[in-house]
Amino acid sequence: MERIKEMPDDLRPYERCIRLGASSLTDIELLAVLLRTGTREQNVLALAAHLLYEVGGGGGLSGLLGQTYESLLTVKGIGKVKAVQIVCLAELANRLWRSKNQTVSVAFLSPEIAASYYMQEMRRLNREELRLAFLDTRQCLIKDMTVSIGTVNASLVSVREILIEALRHKAVNLLMLHNHPSGNPSPSPEDRLVTRTVKSGCECVGIRLNDHIIIGDNRYYSFKEQGAL
Repeated sequence: MERIKEMPDDLRPYERCIRLGASSLTDIELLAVLLRTGTREQNVLALAAHLLYEVGGGGGLSGLLGQTYESLLTVKGIGKVKAVQIVCLAELANRLWRSKNQTVSVAFLSPEIAASYYMQEMRRLNREELRLAFLDTRQCLIKDMTVSIGTVNASLVSVREILIEALRHKAVNLLMLHNHPSGNPSPSPEDRLVTRTVKSGCECVGIRLNDHIIIGDNRYYSFKEQGAL
């Protein structure tokens, strides 16, 4: 395996970035620049390619950034430092995504808009999370919060706490979202029961449950769109 310093200057990621700019680099080259070094068996470009297209399940950057610190440590050539670099890169990407979306008031006028807003962050979670989005009369986001981590089960979801938070934030409308780490957003019987339970509680206090959206891998299920709400 040819070492990076043995390559011509126009093939080295660092030199190309300086000469042509970061936008000229491929995903493999960008990751190689961040990782800096490879192993005895493979240079950093080969390691980056392995991470993107084998470890990430063929999903490229999105697949890699969905990996956990523990799973990265099982990859040959990835120690604690490189694992931390990758999970921190994923967190930066998530924060940038949220920051970009929060620069203007977000109006969830359709399930597609709501799913798109949360997709990038929630599709990579390795455990189920139930989130609530509190909305005003114009369907604009007032506040969102995570209320449950783990299996979304009616026995674990406190409708009372959900309603207290909704009333505290003066929400008129409520949007529920949770993710399926399997990537398949099809609802389970428990998901349907949670939806019915929360909807019933909301009706008692004059709050409308707009939708329950399940986030999968670049796809979603909307109870509203499917006529199941």
